Amino acid sequence: MPSPTVQQPQADEQTGPLELDDWCRCALDFEREIAKAVIGQNRAIRLLTIAVFARGHVLLEGDVGVGKTTLLRAVARALGGAYERIQGTIDRMPSQIIYNTYHNQEGKPRVAPGPVLRHGSDLSVFFFNEINRARPQVHSLLLRLMAERSVTAFNQEHQFPHLLVFADRNRIEREETFELPAAARDRFLMEVEISAPSDEKSRRELLFATRFHDVDKLIASLKDGVLDYRRLNTLANVIQNTIIVSPALERYVLDLWKAIREPASAGIQIANVDVNRMIAGGSSPRGMSYLIRAARVAAWLSGRDMVVPEDIRDIFHECMAHRIFLTPVYELRREEIVRSLIADVFAKVPAP
Repeated sequence: MPSPTVQQPQADEQTGPLELDDWCRCALDFEREIAKAVIGQNRAIRLLTIAVFARGHVLLEGDVGVGKTTLLRAVARALGGAYERIQGTIDRMPSQIIYNTYHNQEGKPRVAPGPVLRHGSDLSVFFFNEINRARPQVHSLLLRLMAERSVTAFNQEHQFPHLLVFADRNRIEREETFELPAAARDRFLMEVEISAPSDEKSRRELLFATRFHDVDKLIASLKDGVLDYRRLNTLANVIQNTIIVSPALERYVLDLWKAIREPASAGIQIANVDVNRMIAGGSSPRGMSYLIRAARVAAWLSGRDMVVPEDIRDIFHECMAHRIFLTPVYELRREEIVRSLIADVFAKVPAP
């Protein structure tokens, strides 16, 4: 099927029509630019690219020092637009994200826009470093920002139509940290695991290639604004309305959804687990719709106009694992159980 040409809204007509094939090439250029700053993370780069074109927020998880912050800074650089980064700390208050207070040279108190408001509607990337160090009050504000892409400040509603929220979580240290509530985690399109490269060539380059030793210089060397962030919302809608999901695949996704929520009904078996008591809550309709959005983008990036089962399976864990809630008795074995559950669901539910 040839890719249709769709005109932008009147306000963006000066940028020209949208060609999906041309934009797919831009997306691959975007990935190549990011790969100049991080090596051994090709899958993570592809997942972040899917999230950008699906207009979904992303949470990165991994050990300390594996490159989560570098990766997100590279994405922000290649994406273009205004970028803000804050560090999660136990003493950070929600108001500090919205505005800053200070005393001027005359000693008079003054108020200035904070990280969220500083760039107005041009804010493209908001990066929350070590999000689990922030208080629940901050998480609540972030939830509003992610869900509605807006905040209320100074008796005015502020809109951020181009905004993507990226965050990373330090999972090693438990002191002075706050677990993200389920509602906040559900607003992330994906949770992506970042690990140190396992091959010796990548490890050697990270250790001994001096360009990786100065992260600021490395990020500055990347091309700024490979994508036009102002057009991504319209492009995302075109992708969603162009890439086809067949009736057979719809049935497959519905069967996967039922199996995740009711594993016993699908014949799922996990060692030392009572599957009838395992699930406290499965994925919501919103979570499943996010999965389909991401799968359509994955198909588009692969040069297809139709979603296939491989598109669903390839992104299923990153889109679904954080939306599967286990009963408390199994929560300590969460990672092992969820991986086993997803693997057995794929084995038991027949693909079209």
